[in-house]
Amino acid sequence: MNNPQAGSCTRETPGQPTTRPCGCPWHSSLFNASLACTGMRTRPAPGSTIVIKVGSSSLAGAGGGLDEAAVDRVVSQVEGVWGKGHPTVLVTSGAVAAGLPVMGAERPGDLAGLQVAAAVGQGRLMERYATQFGARDRVVGQVLLTRDVLARREQYLHAREALQRMLGLGIVPIVNENDTVVVDELKLGDNDRLAAIVAHLVSAAMLIILTDTAGLYSDDPDLSDDAELLTAVRHTDEILDQLLRGSGSGALGSGGVATKISAARMAAWSGIPTVIAAAFDETAAVGAVSGENVGTWIEPHDSKLTAKKLWIAFGLPAAGRLIVDAGAIAALKEHGGSLLPAGVTGVEGEFAAGSAVEVVAADGSLLGKGLAGLSATELRAALGRHSSQAGGEAIHRDDLVVLV
Repeated sequence: MNNPQAGSCTRETPGQPTTRPCGCPWHSSLFNASLACTGMRTRPAPGSTIVIKVGSSSLAGAGGGLDEAAVDRVVSQVEGVWGKGHPTVLVTSGAVAAGLPVMGAERPGDLAGLQVAAAVGQGRLMERYATQFGARDRVVGQVLLTRDVLARREQYLHAREALQRMLGLGIVPIVNENDTVVVDELKLGDNDRLAAIVAHLVSAAMLIILTDTAGLYSDDPDLSDDAELLTAVRHTDEILDQLLRGSGSGALGSGGVATKISAARMAAWSGIPTVIAAAFDETAAVGAVSGENVGTWIEPHDSKLTAKKLWIAFGLPAAGRLIVDAGAIAALKEHGGSLLPAGVTGVEGEFAAGSAVEVVAADGSLLGKGLAGLSATELRAALGRHSSQAGGEAIHRDDLVVLV
């Protein structure tokens, strides 16, 4: 699996890899002239941290429960990356899947049923990981997170310190959302998102998302003979937006193509590249950190956000939304100033000053996120007014993250 020559773009269909020069008609027609060159792939710095995420569907057996061989393959991948000199965090789903056979039931449709399945399965999942890693002389530690932990700055910093201490001791942190106690308002939503947050938390050099396919495809490879493996894309590429609009989620997990793309874009704003690759290929993770042409490489943003702004963007849950007009959109994109009440056309949700809010266009597309300078009530009263009359800015530029 050698890299294509730098400065080339690779299109692959099953059994038919093709390398073409940048700017070729295929490149511009399918990807709107934005497909990144595979030559962009870089190796993480020696000794840097890697985060690997694996989903439920990649761990579950055909009849339910855990597939022992699948778990062993994931453990081999993680241990292989450690062997390359990279301390590695494993973010894993699978607790609910592990608990279902013991309960003798199908996946529950209610929250309480899912919590019981997770409670039963989490211990079984950890026992299997502890056994497999132990056979390789590696100690593991369980880390269960919920959104409220990450939303509070002090707890956020404690979580980071704990993870970094474990890595320094040669321990594999095995991270999962605390599904047993989590409720909707505290739920991160999926483990792909959790993995991106953890990658930021530990200042990872790469996020590797292991899934049931060889990477991202231009279409569903199970339904289309024309589906093409996307070797490398930028996090802003239109093809990712197309995939987001047409994606769904799996039967056993809460994720899918959409959550993986969203996670990769989150990581991108931390300056972290993402590789989406096959969980069934034991060489995928090691290949990714070795700079090989594995799976789909998603190029990160050119510059990192500050730690504070990353925390605002991805650590804090949004309490509401501010809808802004075209003038405000242009000002935010071009000048990076504060968001003023004059540019806000609508307010959704009830929140206090200082709460995190999303900034969206009229069509609902996300533009950014920030800490509200005024409460929802104050902002509704100030719509369209100058900040001097409104009592302040909607969001000060130091508390605003523009994500477009």
